[in-house]
Amino acid sequence: MHKYFTFNTLIFICSFCFAQQPTPAARQVNTISLKNAKIHIGNGNVLMNSQITFKDGKITYVGANRTESQETEIINCEGKEVYPGFIAPNSTLGLTEIEAVRATNDFNEVGSNNGSTRALVAYFTDSKVIPTVRTNGVLMAQVTPRGGLFSGQSSVVQLDAWNWEDAVIKADEGIHLNWPKMISSLYNDDTEQSSKEKNKSYDKSIQIITKYLQDAASYAKNNNIEKNLLLDAAKGLLDGSKILYVHANEPREITDAITICKKNNVSKIVIVGGSSSYLIAEFLKQNNVAVMLQRPHSLPNRPDDDIDLPYKNAKLLFDAGILFCLQNEGDMEAMNTRNLPFLAGTCVAYGLPYEQAVSAITSNTAKILGIESICGTIETGKDATLFVSDGDALDMKSNNVKLAFIRGRNIELTNIQTELNKKYKNKYELK
Repeated sequence: MHKYFTFNTLIFICSFCFAQQPTPAARQVNTISLKNAKIHIGNGNVLMNSQITFKDGKITYVGANRTESQETEIINCEGKEVYPGFIAPNSTLGLTEIEAVRATNDFNEVGSNNGSTRALVAYFTDSKVIPTVRTNGVLMAQVTPRGGLFSGQSSVVQLDAWNWEDAVIKADEGIHLNWPKMISSLYNDDTEQSSKEKNKSYDKSIQIITKYLQDAASYAKNNNIEKNLLLDAAKGLLDGSKILYVHANEPREITDAITICKKNNVSKIVIVGGSSSYLIAEFLKQNNVAVMLQRPHSLPNRPDDDIDLPYKNAKLLFDAGILFCLQNEGDMEAMNTRNLPFLAGTCVAYGLPYEQAVSAITSNTAKILGIESICGTIETGKDATLFVSDGDALDMKSNNVKLAFIRGRNIELTNIQTELNKKYKNKYELK
């Protein structure tokens, strides 16, 4: 006999399972089919009134509604929309809890070159922030270190786990380099005026970067040398097993970074930030460089930029044929990770086609991170990491995630904020 549940039944069950920190879901046991849904594949395509079936955490069928076996758990998604799990790149989620409390921040090491530092081992799965972002469909993240010249290594995790070993999707997949700025901003406390001047340390910083890459290349060629963790971490940049994420915004800084790193045999480069990358689109295409675009909800970086440039930047890169995704670096970034889908929604309002906006936080991100074979789209053979929403997931008015699955596991969508909402609604007898 079919196990047929309504959404109200599922939500009622979940309401009794709440703990202040939700318990990670158990592995998928039964085959599950979501039927009658509008499915956003994540690659630009949409299926209407269709079905997704998954077993043992993997998607086994996507297409027209069909009859399933008696053991299959059927969930009717009529009138609802299904999306791939959103992916938050370049994030400090799980590395910080309260930004104003230094003891809860674990994303920045002392020193300028921390290329061997692993953000993954600092990832805190019991963070109270993590459940708040899952309720908006963000189910995966790239946990990323900060600070210094070389910040360290990032890793991709799923957001429902007992510990970092359980959470990892792709470990130590890249090293982050904060490219030096050519122009320094100075502020005079006495006059309360700001000014700009050429960064006198720019060339020296480039020499340090170049030497590190050259030393790593020499180290990689000598198998008998004593192990050096710092140089060992950079070997992957040369053989293509790791990505070099270059944090830079200005055109000259970006072109310098790509030219110098390519000259030193770095195989894969991704620009992080890239607020002015649309100005050098051809150069990026020629060098096969993708962009993790700066937070759209921000101000222009330069006084002569259009006031709405951050909103329409995604459309400019899309028109130029650049592979890009959206990221949320900035003030209160861990907490604001929940707003990732609404960043994509803003890009839609400024010209980016809707399904391309979905791709900018799903399949594009997966391609850039090198995990597109297992997630990022709703396709047969990939992880069943997806969610069901009552309405448009990119619109804060209608986004209402009802069900979410990570590798087929039906995860809990309650968190401290939803419980406080319920608590005070009951107090004031609000519906």
